[in-house]
Amino acid sequence: MTKKTKGRKKYKVSIWFTSIVLVVAVLATAGLFYWEKFKTVPEPIEFTPLPDEPVKMSSPFKRFGFDTVAYRFDDAELRSGETFGNLLIKAGFSNQAVYDIVEASLDVFEVRRVIPGEKYHFVFDKADTSNLPNYLIYEKNPLVYYHFTLQGNVGVRRIERETKTRVDTASAIVTSSLYEALRAEGVPVKTIMTLADVYGWVIDFFRIQKGDYVKLLYELDVVDDSIVVGIGKIPAARFYHAGKDWNAFYYASEDGAYRGYFDENGDAMRKAFLKAPLDFFRISSRYNPRRFHPVLKKMKPHLGTDYAAPTGTPIRTTSDGEIEKMGYTSGNGNFIKVRHNSTYSTQYLHMSRFADGMRMGKAVSQGDVIGYVGATGLATGPHVCYRFWKNGVQVDPLKEELPAAEPIEEAHRQNFEAELRVKMGVLDIIPLDTSSSSK
Repeated sequence: MTKKTKGRKKYKVSIWFTSIVLVVAVLATAGLFYWEKFKTVPEPIEFTPLPDEPVKMSSPFKRFGFDTVAYRFDDAELRSGETFGNLLIKAGFSNQAVYDIVEASLDVFEVRRVIPGEKYHFVFDKADTSNLPNYLIYEKNPLVYYHFTLQGNVGVRRIERETKTRVDTASAIVTSSLYEALRAEGVPVKTIMTLADVYGWVIDFFRIQKGDYVKLLYELDVVDDSIVVGIGKIPAARFYHAGKDWNAFYYASEDGAYRGYFDENGDAMRKAFLKAPLDFFRISSRYNPRRFHPVLKKMKPHLGTDYAAPTGTPIRTTSDGEIEKMGYTSGNGNFIKVRHNSTYSTQYLHMSRFADGMRMGKAVSQGDVIGYVGATGLATGPHVCYRFWKNGVQVDPLKEELPAAEPIEEAHRQNFEAELRVKMGVLDIIPLDTSSSSK
């Protein structure tokens, strides 16, 4: 290494060392400056107290209008043989106190009409040291309860709970029957029957196959957001059957022109005829012009469709019309024939009995119960034989293209389609549990 190179290296090291010293000096000077400025501890800051006011907290859970933080409940049901007075005596009230409470309640509450099984709740104010309940809540039914004041100015108020409509969703895949699949998902029986009515014009429930599925929205009337007190409509449903989706939507126009169920094209789900006179039972014998008769033991055309069902099952007329014939024959048993118009007639055979009020010439509406399943006449077991005439000739109703009710007209189309988009969107996102169908 030359002397010149060594000199350059020493020069660079000297510059680097000098820079470090300068930086350290600057930082030290700054530190001393700020230490002198802030080395004294600041005096505590004095806050002006706010005016006294209650602390606002979220409302605690309430029951029958009582704050459950301040009150406790003693819940029970009226037992057989108990009276209203018994309840108050057991709660610790004297005979005079019971008399005063009953007298103050006579105009509002019938103390002699209490029924075993009705629920009641004694309410205690936690701040009261008397050990006597301050109030009594007596529930006559899920919608109505009575609020008794038991101490001080005794009396009673009748209170009707506010009912709200809640929309629930459900889906089910058929493994054995549609009814069982929906009940397993907690769908109310009345909702299932409504679903049968909605699709009764387009789907033959006797031909449902394993793997068919349904999605639906259904209304429940509830109180306290949880207690179901009634069953409402089905706003929308989707039934997968025979390889296609059958959508149904409830639509009610503001002017009352439309009120019922329609498909996504605005065509009415309600046809001129129901597919069958019964719900959820099996076809035991089909329309067959060359059937061997099980009773007569010979070949005889069977020009109806037999629906097997327990004795007493209601039989519904499949369309509006007028009773043309009714009575008893040795072959048909108890039967009713309904004339619907100049083209169509239907007949219902082997009834155990007629429904009340049935008579010749009586007008009946679609879905009306006209009789009950039996085995009268030539029958090997309880069923209804359903016969269908078109232009005076018996035909197979399961193969007929039946006329539909009027579709939604253009004037109402915009409102209908706006509702349709929302309901279709909800049906699309309802999950379908396929695990149960593979078991």
